[in-house]
Amino acid sequence: MNKQDLKKRNIAYFTMEAGLDTKMSTYSGGLGVLAGDTLKSCADLGVSLIAVTLLNEKGYFAQKLDSNGAQAEAPAGWPKEEFLTLLPAQASVNIEGRKVKIQAWEYGIKGITGAIVPVYFLDTNLQENAEYDRNLTSFLYGGDQWYRLCQEIILGIGGVRIIEAIGYKNIEKYHMNEGHAAFLALELLERTKKDGEQDLHKKYDLESVRNKCIFTTHTPVAAGHDRFPLELARKALQSNLPLEMPDIFIRDNEMNMTLIALNLSKYINGVAKRHGEVTREMFPGYSIDSITNGVHLLTWAAPAFKKLYDKHIPGWQSDYFSLRYAMGIPKDEISRAHQEAKKELIDHVNARTGAGMDQDTFTIGFARRVTAYKRADLLLSDINRLTEINDKAGRMQIIYAGKAHPSDGGGKELIRNIFSRIKELKPRIKVAYLENYDMTQGRLITSGVDLWLNNPLPPQEASGTSGMKACLNGVPNLSVLDGWWIEGCIENVTGWAIGTLQSQGRDSAQDARDLYQKLEKIIIPMFYKEKDKWLEVMRHAIALNASFFNTQRMVQEYVLNAYL
Repeated sequence: MNKQDLKKRNIAYFTMEAGLDTKMSTYSGGLGVLAGDTLKSCADLGVSLIAVTLLNEKGYFAQKLDSNGAQAEAPAGWPKEEFLTLLPAQASVNIEGRKVKIQAWEYGIKGITGAIVPVYFLDTNLQENAEYDRNLTSFLYGGDQWYRLCQEIILGIGGVRIIEAIGYKNIEKYHMNEGHAAFLALELLERTKKDGEQDLHKKYDLESVRNKCIFTTHTPVAAGHDRFPLELARKALQSNLPLEMPDIFIRDNEMNMTLIALNLSKYINGVAKRHGEVTREMFPGYSIDSITNGVHLLTWAAPAFKKLYDKHIPGWQSDYFSLRYAMGIPKDEISRAHQEAKKELIDHVNARTGAGMDQDTFTIGFARRVTAYKRADLLLSDINRLTEINDKAGRMQIIYAGKAHPSDGGGKELIRNIFSRIKELKPRIKVAYLENYDMTQGRLITSGVDLWLNNPLPPQEASGTSGMKACLNGVPNLSVLDGWWIEGCIENVTGWAIGTLQSQGRDSAQDARDLYQKLEKIIIPMFYKEKDKWLEVMRHAIALNASFFNTQRMVQEYVLNAYL
């Protein structure tokens, strides 16, 4: 960045993870991929923004699955020098009384008009640091609570300091993507301290900090909000921050990162309309808006669909809303584009798993982080019913992918359960489980299946973006009414709902029955016997859903509601 450009940048976006390139293992799943998509659209739109994240040079983890579905984890290192440029600027933070030095690597995201959003990856692997501290930016979400606390100090406090060392002196807004970065608000607060003032609320200028901070929360589950025992926080921070203001960030003798962000942000939002409601119920007394998530269409459109849109909707790459004109694309061309994407997926699955899938069979996709509330095995909960539908309504095949967090025993058990069911279903229904789910497989699956399935336990899905990627590629959704799908579902037009808003999540057995009913009576018969009607649903998924549920619209909302 030249000096003139450094002066222009006035928004800093802080995120624990960022999915920018499938070869850079700097993301674990939806949160990081969303951050990457957000930054790409900021570049496309020329937003005067910079981003700060952690280097995570050994990645999240590479997933290995044995024949029974037992998951093992290995480091997922990536060649940072091939993607990033090391900068001379350095900063430091104090952890447990030790000085921990931080350096920054720069990555430039180039938008469609040539505008660039710089992303700064924080790195503590310097010789001057103690061995433990050198590894603090090695693994995304690695290690124990202490490791995570240290990482969040580096991201929040170190991030503010390093961008100033780089030369950014005019930052007006700090956007915290989830509570991981909330220490940045306490760093800003500490700088307002008036020495000698006894009244705490006069000692610190809370309002000036609030005017600078924006907080986006993605977590509708209390357990998902970062909290650290107060003793641990005091040990790490020592006298570094305004710890004498307990009402700002302490609850139940814990340092609560979400509370810090809520109390020190002027603008707060959830990531779907329903998630906004859930968050307001969780944190009464706060003004909480909602901006529904989206996806970066240029990243997630299959090559065949990019060609199709270039042909029929010139200019769509700079105006995502123009995809509403997909209603004018001939259905046979949509069908051909889908078959091209499906062939790419089926070839990939067969090469990786030897599942012997074929292109003409109705294909269901389910790929996301594997954890209990996402109910990955709901489709397989009644094997007899599933095979009956397969025999009566039409043949099906199923593609799974997803990692369980290394410490999520329940998630790992789910994968083993799915592998067990795969063996039971052979040879009548072919089911494949792709290991080491990443962005490359994400694009293949969301564009190549015939139906995208999502059945989390409501209201625990904050938004969900994989289904948006499917819509972009003409793939209809079958989902519970949670997250974004409450806004995107028009029954029999853009896809289908499992259950109703009233019945949501009360009974997994009932949800399974409704899922089977929809497959047997409506979806599979339409796919095989009413192709024209099926293609109409595909076309509506593009025109009504992809044209709205994208990061271009989302970033414009952030600019208008939060940044300005």
